[in-house]
Amino acid sequence: MRDGVKLANKGIPAVALVTEDFWAQGDFVARSVGVPDVPRVKLPHPVAGSGYDHMTKVAGDITPTIVDALRGKG
Repeated sequence: MRDGVKLANKGIPAVALVTEDFWAQGDFVARSVGVPDVPRVKLPHPVAGSGYDHMTKVAGDITPTIVDALRGKG
């Protein structure tokens, strides 16, 4: 979240990737740094350490959502 906020504040298009287990914490961080509407996309939890095949599937599934968020859609 903080990286996404830092990039957005510099005018660099960014989307924070947050797993579902940490979504509420992402809300808190976004509000606490004054950017409650920073674009972000929810990922399944866990992603890290879940294996190449699973991470490849998640990446393929989520890529259109990330692109849409970068374009200001959704």
